Amino acid sequence: MNRTYEYEGFTIQVGVESDFSWQQSPAPARRTGFVATVRVFQAGHAVALFSPLRFGDTGGRPFTTEADALMGGYSAARKIVDDIFSRP
Repeated sequence: MNRTYEYEGFTIQVGVESDFSWQQSPAPARRTGFVATVRVFQAGHAVALFSPLRFGDTGGRPFTTEADALMGGYSAARKIVDDIFSRP
């Protein structure tokens, strides 16, 4: 799943990937989750301002649903734009 958003003069691309990582535990259960891949572009430019970033849920865990990963990635990208590129 991929989405493109416009925010404060920037283009934000958010992709969702399956995360099949697992940790050693006594229980053999293996859970699939999702991670968000985020790219931030200055509007009208073909080159991203920095390399793609991957985001998971709190504590380094993957998101439980694709929708959570999509919104989590979008929220993180907006915070990046606000914190790094916004001028008072």
